[in-house]
Amino acid sequence: MVTELILSTPSGKWGAFAVIMFICFIRAMFIDWIGIVFIMVPIITPIGYALKFDPVWFAIMVCVNLQMSFMTPPFAMAIFIVRGAASKEVGLTMTKVIKGVIPFVILIMMGILLCTFFPELVLWLPGQMIK
Repeated sequence: MVTELILSTPSGKWGAFAVIMFICFIRAMFIDWIGIVFIMVPIITPIGYALKFDPVWFAIMVCVNLQMSFMTPPFAMAIFIVRGAASKEVGLTMTKVIKGVIPFVILIMMGILLCTFFPELVLWLPGQMIK
């Protein structure tokens, strides 16, 4: 049922890919990554095969997306770790940490876009290992 719903999205396989990435991103804002892996991977793996995506590329894209959402509030475990590791004398506030993370989230979004348009960026090294 979920597979048919996602496969019926407009814009073909790339629309379905965008929906999957968006769902993973939103879930990761509220759930730890290991929970998302246990919930989403059994659901999206058959969809990736149905869309004829390379399984390694598809898995890496989901993992990078989860890493990006590791830095986005409200869950943002990375933000809490940075805030907790900072010395009290520094005067680091949660607002400063969130503002400091924004450029990195944008860079990861750009990396996801680059890897989407140029899958060989992800697949080159695994291809070298298989030879």
